[in-house]
Amino acid sequence: MNTNRGLHQFAVLVAVCTLILVFVGGLVTSTGSGLSVPDWPLSFGKFFPKMTGGVAYEHGHRMAAAVVGFLTLILAVWLWKSESRKGVRRLGFSLVFAVIAQGVLGGMTVLFRLPTLLSVAHAALAEIFLCLAVAIAVLTSPMAQELRLRVEDNRVLSTKALGIIATAVIYLQILLGALMRHTAAALSIPDFPLSYGRLVPPFFNAQIFFNYSHRVSGLVVIFFVLWLSGRALKVPRHETALRIPGFFLLASLVTQVVLGAVTIWSGRAPMPTTLHVAFGALTLAMSLLFTMNAFRTFLPRSVSRHAQVAAA
Repeated sequence: MNTNRGLHQFAVLVAVCTLILVFVGGLVTSTGSGLSVPDWPLSFGKFFPKMTGGVAYEHGHRMAAAVVGFLTLILAVWLWKSESRKGVRRLGFSLVFAVIAQGVLGGMTVLFRLPTLLSVAHAALAEIFLCLAVAIAVLTSPMAQELRLRVEDNRVLSTKALGIIATAVIYLQILLGALMRHTAAALSIPDFPLSYGRLVPPFFNAQIFFNYSHRVSGLVVIFFVLWLSGRALKVPRHETALRIPGFFLLASLVTQVVLGAVTIWSGRAPMPTTLHVAFGALTLAMSLLFTMNAFRTFLPRSVSRHAQVAAA
């Protein structure tokens, strides 16, 4: 395995910049600035329009996306020249393909005046791009060499399987959140934690259904993240590859729940709303990081059984 520390640090930079880009994109939606610039790929026919009002958010988002795209291209070339593993090199090119597709989707949302399907697809692909960037950062990390395979205790659900499920439900929750935002359903249920003063809303329409589904899915996320974080915090202290992402996963979940409540109580104020979007992405990234490290830590169950028999 390569131990190019500079490559790993650059991959981390791309992942962090992607998270910042998610925040900036969230600002566009939270401030209702999605159509402040009506054309694409230029902005009012210019590369740099006057940055006032919603234009600052929308064009700022485009500029941030261009920076991430440029960094992505550098990362892909760097991986191709210095990474011996074909799978990791292919991840780099997948990242380039994803950033191009994301740019095209972003342009189409503007040209077609923010259709729900394209807007949600744009949000969904952004999270996939983030996951690809995190995966590359993990796979190029020198720490990966320090991980040691060990036998996991018999469990109803292995840590690896639990990590996959937690990551999947977090991603689903983000998609439901995107659907809720892009259908103007964020305040269709105006109170929290209850819904119109009840556990279940007394009536439904499409917007209330999207909103309530997001809340119910949030409970599922809380269940699996608490389970996974609890598993992480039980490993020995020296196993930082599991403990650190497990801790940050729990911290980001708690912050995310608080931000979700503040978003409603503030009448969807831009800053808590945008931070809610960003911390959703951070929670997904931490879950993926933990899961990938779990795959590098625990032996497969079939191997574990043989190891236990041999030890006996």
